[in-house]
Amino acid sequence: MTYSAAQLSQIDVPLWFCLKAQPKQEHLAAMGLRRQLQIECYSPRLRFRKPTRRGAVWFVESMFPGYIFANFNYAEQHRRIQSSPGIQCIVRFGELVGALDPAIIAALRENTGDEEIVTIDPQLKVGQSVQITEGAFQGLEALITQVLPAKERVRVMLEFLGRPVEAEIPSGKILPKISPRLSAP
Repeated sequence: MTYSAAQLSQIDVPLWFCLKAQPKQEHLAAMGLRRQLQIECYSPRLRFRKPTRRGAVWFVESMFPGYIFANFNYAEQHRRIQSSPGIQCIVRFGELVGALDPAIIAALRENTGDEEIVTIDPQLKVGQSVQITEGAFQGLEALITQVLPAKERVRVMLEFLGRPVEAEIPSGKILPKISPRLSAP
């Protein structure tokens, strides 16, 4: 829904608005609004593993990079919110200010919980292509032949020195191979 500033000045109840925040600072901007202005905010984040030179490392990033959601009375608080640390502006569409349906925020919150974090940890499956992130075989691609959940290991088939070799590797030292996305024609 969109409203003009005149319409918002007559609305007496808090609405959910989308705020533009400084990149990589979304959760800090939301925390500042909560602490300083007692504003209800929502800044969902994703937690995922990515290969690095040190091996697989967990990263946490904003689900909506550069944006957070806040519930407030526009007429009374919009100036203080726009001048808060980490906030660039309230999202507008020309002269109109966008407001969100509370059901959208509720649906998002169902998936993130109180910590506002969704962990993406794909399940390993037999036949899946993976990349080894640590150890002697670091950087090699392999195919999972057996999942050993009790040992938290997987058995993989990889090509080493020109011949197929089967090895057991801790599941924390491999990452699923991401297939390239098909581009639209």
